[in-house]
Amino acid sequence: MTDPTDDERTVPNFDFLAQRSALPRPSVSPHEAVAIAGERFGVSGDVRELGSQQDRNFRIDAAEGRYVLKIANPAFDADELIAQNLAMGALHDRGVTAPHAVPGLDGADLQRVELHGQSIIARLLTYVDGSPLTGEGDLSDAQLRALGDIAGRVAAGLADLDHPGTERSTQWDLRIAGEVVEQLAGHVAHPARRRQVEETTRAALGRLAPLRDSLRTGVIHGDVTDDNIVVDLSDPDAPAGVIDFGDVSRGWLVAELAVAVASALHHVPTDPLRVLETIDAFAAHVPLTDAEIAALWPLVVLRAAVLVVSGEQQVAVDADNTYADENRAHEWLVFAVARRIDPDEAESLIRWRLQQHDPASRSSVALDRIFGGDLDEANVLDLSVTSHLLDDGRWLEPGIEDGLLKEVGRSTGAAVTRYGEFRLTRSVPESALPTPTFALAVTARVPAGTVVQAPVAGLLRQEGDARVLSAEGMDVWLDGLIASGAVPRRVAAGDPIGVTETLTVQLSRVAGHRPPPFVRPGAEDSWRRLSPDPSMLFGIGLAATIVDPDALLGRRDATFARVQEHYYVHPPLIERGWRHHLIDTRGQTYVDMVNNVTAVGHAHPRLVSAVRDQWALLNTNSRFHYEELSAFTSRLAELAPDPLDTVFLVNSGSEAVDLALRLAQTVTGRRTIMAVREAYHGWTVGADAVSSSIGDNPRALETRPDWVRLVEPPHSYRGKYRGADAATGYLADLASDLEALDDAGVGLAGFIAEPVFGNAGGVMLPDGYLAGAFELVRRRGGLCIADEVQVGYGRLGEYFWGSEQQGVVPDIITVAKAMGNGHPLGAVITTRAIADRFAAEGSFFSSAGGSPVSARVGLTVLDIMRDEHLQENARVVGAHLAGRLEELARRFPIIGAVHGLGLYLGVELVRDPVTLEPAGAEAARICDALLAEGCIVQPTGDHKNVLKIKPPLCLTIEAADFFADALERVLAD
Repeated sequence: MTDPTDDERTVPNFDFLAQRSALPRPSVSPHEAVAIAGERFGVSGDVRELGSQQDRNFRIDAAEGRYVLKIANPAFDADELIAQNLAMGALHDRGVTAPHAVPGLDGADLQRVELHGQSIIARLLTYVDGSPLTGEGDLSDAQLRALGDIAGRVAAGLADLDHPGTERSTQWDLRIAGEVVEQLAGHVAHPARRRQVEETTRAALGRLAPLRDSLRTGVIHGDVTDDNIVVDLSDPDAPAGVIDFGDVSRGWLVAELAVAVASALHHVPTDPLRVLETIDAFAAHVPLTDAEIAALWPLVVLRAAVLVVSGEQQVAVDADNTYADENRAHEWLVFAVARRIDPDEAESLIRWRLQQHDPASRSSVALDRIFGGDLDEANVLDLSVTSHLLDDGRWLEPGIEDGLLKEVGRSTGAAVTRYGEFRLTRSVPESALPTPTFALAVTARVPAGTVVQAPVAGLLRQEGDARVLSAEGMDVWLDGLIASGAVPRRVAAGDPIGVTETLTVQLSRVAGHRPPPFVRPGAEDSWRRLSPDPSMLFGIGLAATIVDPDALLGRRDATFARVQEHYYVHPPLIERGWRHHLIDTRGQTYVDMVNNVTAVGHAHPRLVSAVRDQWALLNTNSRFHYEELSAFTSRLAELAPDPLDTVFLVNSGSEAVDLALRLAQTVTGRRTIMAVREAYHGWTVGADAVSSSIGDNPRALETRPDWVRLVEPPHSYRGKYRGADAATGYLADLASDLEALDDAGVGLAGFIAEPVFGNAGGVMLPDGYLAGAFELVRRRGGLCIADEVQVGYGRLGEYFWGSEQQGVVPDIITVAKAMGNGHPLGAVITTRAIADRFAAEGSFFSSAGGSPVSARVGLTVLDIMRDEHLQENARVVGAHLAGRLEELARRFPIIGAVHGLGLYLGVELVRDPVTLEPAGAEAARICDALLAEGCIVQPTGDHKNVLKIKPPLCLTIEAADFFADALERVLAD
């Protein structure tokens, strides 16, 4: 290492856009760092490298104290490093805990050295004790405020700094965030992720564009983040310190806050608006202007976008940068959280939080009626998720709110919507979650020409198409008012201010600012304070009652056997379905990828009507004589493969399997049943006896009764035999098992199998397996049972029955689930000879299975499937979705295989493509993440590592793509 005699600047200050170069860290080993510290600064001690995006940092534990040796990236000029030292000094003088530069042996703060053919600059800084907030999980309100407090103190402390080294442009300068993202987005490998970053960036830039010229500039630290704030974790009241001044430059003052807020988001992903604590604490030191408040959230989003593209680029050019690599996970989480928050909502809540320091914002104001008299309770529209006004998909009709207001208004004289209601009419299928459904504004429909009175004294003025009446502590926003008189003007309470027919009213406690009329779930208490209930203006209670999902879950757990599990740890409260969608009580809509029970879709109007009509006529049991029963059983017999022609109706798949086993045992006079290991067939005593999936019952293999013999599962992906000859191996094993029974003198009653390995995630059996198995079983007088409860009834698309895919005709078919579309209905289909032999057991009937309502349900489901071509839809949409999933499998090694056919698919997740180690924990996390993306899917299989995909058969191509895109984003995360 040598010291050049010429230490003049060799390059101008760094300009990211002009240089367009990647910045891998300089190559410096710990051994070389020791030498630099000793030769240039006279410091020696234990050395440990610290993380850095683009520089090299080493902690030195010397006898006299602890230091940080910083080796600057060669792209950065001496003036820039001098400016950083001055910034540290300026904050130190203002009482902010920060490092300061230690002079070298020659008295210079900056030491230029030659290393590996590069001229680099080294500095030695004092070490600031404390722990960074990065490693903390959920930050407390005090910690969030500490982050904002130190950021505000830093911004205020650098206000007077003026040095040419701050005139630089790095990739972290949010003034050029759009250009940075455009330049680096190509490093985001996954297309869906890249598109999302680019689209999110464009939206944020569009919102920022009219504000840019109004934003104040100054010297900022630029990186006051959870990584660079150090605190005494044992003493929350101890002052925080700030480190890492490598990004000091001139920029927007509000960017200092945006950077701090963005860094907090991955600590509060489920309650991100807690960052209002950070914003409030910052503003106590640097009050924000109107333009800065409006710009803040777009800048948070842009910071998040820059973080993720920069992280991907840095790892690409500096593959051993563990620090940058490990940061990527929380950077992508920051981006995901930031983009999900609506900027209008963020701006309103920020304004409200900052305004609360003004005593006027806490003053109350009395409001009078806005019309001459009160409305009537009967005039209040229910537009919630459970409203029957919105049945039959009416909630999706354009203009449905206006239409219902007119409809009810015509019949009752007036109509008004509710406040604080999660409106189904604002739900958007197949859209990013969360969606704004919570109503802060109400709309009244009254007779044309109705006079509107000022509910309070104040200034009436025009704001765009709306009128706003401003009083101390409250603004009343009015849309649809045909004003009388000039504006602006002062009015007294009770003064007529115009006429209307349809009037939208919203209150705001933020002076001069109107919150969004509809907001996303998650901050209802804040919204109620910011934009209060306007009921007093109408003389009628308009506030909707909101059910607490967690409280309801507590009631469920208190009285419902907990072994009857529910999906998700914190499940959404689902109270409506429509086609292939489920909607929770907050108006959030999910694509239902798991409900094979509702084959023709949720709330099908034709089925609803049929059930309602039949129930109004008759519902009883099948020992009575009525037409619906014979009509339904005739249809089922027609659909069954020859020679199956006789039907038993039951109330569930478990009951169907139980009956099928009894048929086989009664007809043959034997008890022994052969069943496939890892399969699931139901919960009755008989059906459970032949179920051996440890995913459903961890003790399944230990508790089978002696009349059940388990055979090797013909699993084509992770089974004992694989490839083209798999069937031969499995059939040889089955033959050996049967020969062992023969040798023991045990007669075989039957063999039961799913034609597709449903509970394993739609795994297709090896071609020829069932044909060979049935032949071996029938040779011994046993009956062959195909359990079609999950995989049959048109779901496979190419075939109505799963056994068709295997080219066999069973002796007995069991079916349920899809038959009733959620109604308790199942069937056993067999031959007349087998059915008649069952008479030895006495008479048989199932109350719900053969009832008039059940039969009408079954007939209507078949009619809908035929008329809406749902089996064909399963074929087309299923093939399209399988193609999308297989394409993802080529790009994401965690997908070991895509199983299934039609709309019974499975995505098997593995940690290792060779050992096929199941990725069960990952599958659970993916399902949780997909819920946040608006898709409901669950894991299955013995290892709970297969995403089971068995949606209603009405699933559309658009919904399939929505799911595949969401899965891609989640896998990329």
